[in-house]
Amino acid sequence: MLRNARHTKIIELVSSREIETQEELCAALAEEGYTVTQATVSRDIKELRLFKVKGSEKRFRYASAQEPEEAISDKMHSLFRTCVEDIRPVGNLIVVRTLNGNGSNAGVVIDRLSYHEIVGTVSGDDTVLIICENSADAHSVCTKLESLLKA
Repeated sequence: MLRNARHTKIIELVSSREIETQEELCAALAEEGYTVTQATVSRDIKELRLFKVKGSEKRFRYASAQEPEEAISDKMHSLFRTCVEDIRPVGNLIVVRTLNGNGSNAGVVIDRLSYHEIVGTVSGDDTVLIICENSADAHSVCTKLESLLKA
């Protein structure tokens, strides 16, 4: 029960304040009476699928995606445009290069798009690997993703 309550509090905190780092989130939770480690907060961020967007007061802030799996919000669309540097098809694969630390953010957006041509994705620090059945599907997905960068 403590975990669910903590998750609810984290969503509330990132929705009401600009929290840029895991350490800031730990401190905000401590103010609310939750004693947590940075490792716990790191797991919570992953489980809640939080991602970073540009802040108005700080450079970046955590945000929460509450949209259905088939859609992406304007925030997520903006995040994708901001963090993706290059999209390249390689056979039945697509390599998406991102700014350092944004591979998982781009991966979340790609997963939420739910393109039927995508078999799976693997996200790293600055790269997302997209696996498709064949090269035609990879080129189709690549075209769709490139259009997101221009929109």
